Amino acid sequence: MTERPLDWNEFQRVELRVGTVISADVFAEARKPAYVLVVDFGADVGTRKSSAQITAHYTPESLVGKQVVAVVNFPPKQIGPLMSECLVTGFYDAAGDVVLAVPDGQVPNGARLA
Repeated sequence: MTERPLDWNEFQRVELRVGTVISADVFAEARKPAYVLVVDFGADVGTRKSSAQITAHYTPESLVGKQVVAVVNFPPKQIGPLMSECLVTGFYDAAGDVVLAVPDGQVPNGARLA
């Protein structure tokens, strides 16, 4: 169990939205292997950049066109030379590598977690 339970209002503040990866490039300056993703979250949110340590399971080519789930209302975070504007979500596998959290079917960019 976590430290303390969230109440509904706290959970509602987290904006988990779906977006489509429009570009993915090796983040050469990162300390740990990572990609720079540009994700399209639709007209209301726009495009956002993110650093993602997902190199064990994905290539840049396999990510372009993939829908991902991300938190879009964290403040921007400087990661080396990149200003990360969202947090792409995933789960650790048995080896400790991240597998992306993705919708089970196609949904509109910008759709919020229901």
